[in-house]
Amino acid sequence: MRIKFNKSYERITSLDNLLAAWQEFTRGKKKRKDVQIFAFNLMDNLLSLHDDLVSFRYRHGGYHAFTISDPKPRNIHKASVRDRVLHHALYCQLYPFFERTFIDTSFSCRDNKGTHKALDCFNAYARIVGRNHTRTCWVLKMDIRKFFASIDQVILLKILSGYIPDERIIWLLEQVILSFHSTRYEVGLPLGNLTSQLLVNIYMNEFDQFAKHKLKAKYYIRYADDFVILSENRAWLEQQIIFVNIFLSERLHLTLHPDKVSIQTFACGVDFLGWVNFPNHCVLRTATKRRMCKRIQEHPSPETLQSYLGLLSHGKTFNLRGEVLDLFGLNVY
Repeated sequence: MRIKFNKSYERITSLDNLLAAWQEFTRGKKKRKDVQIFAFNLMDNLLSLHDDLVSFRYRHGGYHAFTISDPKPRNIHKASVRDRVLHHALYCQLYPFFERTFIDTSFSCRDNKGTHKALDCFNAYARIVGRNHTRTCWVLKMDIRKFFASIDQVILLKILSGYIPDERIIWLLEQVILSFHSTRYEVGLPLGNLTSQLLVNIYMNEFDQFAKHKLKAKYYIRYADDFVILSENRAWLEQQIIFVNIFLSERLHLTLHPDKVSIQTFACGVDFLGWVNFPNHCVLRTATKRRMCKRIQEHPSPETLQSYLGLLSHGKTFNLRGEVLDLFGLNVY
């Protein structure tokens, strides 16, 4: 039996929670024009939002769409400030509850997780399976095709209803979830909503639980739509691809990317989360290196430098660190 979310609709929609959500939302955004316009009549705007929520008149607005390259084109959909404040109000109440339901080896968009810890876990699992790199460690690597654009909203709301007994909260989540669609009605979540980050983890937690408890995949790691299973038995991994495909298709209406399913040995190098990982070192993927250098040239700030030097500290990158310092004119060698 699933645990139940026990906070009330009144708590989520309270003025105290909306004010806290506003403070969280505005971090680093106070100079943006749309934020300043909303802030000019802040209390009137929050009171209006609160009134619409308590009277169930709230309707989510539309989105401003634009494309970024990261490195491939990604369609971002930006909601209004009013709606994004609500996203934060929902997130700050829902996240602590759903965090308790997630497995330890799901690393995307979670507190105290992230890519570095996912890679640390990946390398630790490779050492265990490969018995300190004395045996062959096979890695099954998979990726979901058009992840955000393929989320089935009806299935998502059904999953949420299994955790949240208050139908008023489900109604509010419907307003957010059904405000967007990708290829067809009731399909897709927008890249750009804070709530989307949590909702895809709730959605994929169904698969995480299946992988751990049905497949008995002891060495399983997921980061967003990328996931790996490690084993000393290649034949067993090949069998799991069939079961994974069936579960994703029948239960979540998702499909694996046909060009991104592979089984290879850890010793030969496994490309995972921007790094090519080997038994005794890892190197930055070429595409990641190009993207990093481009961003440094576009934003040559001390903060950017420290961020990327921190990234490079996790791998075999002595020469690349020199290139980065050259871009800032700081290489003394």
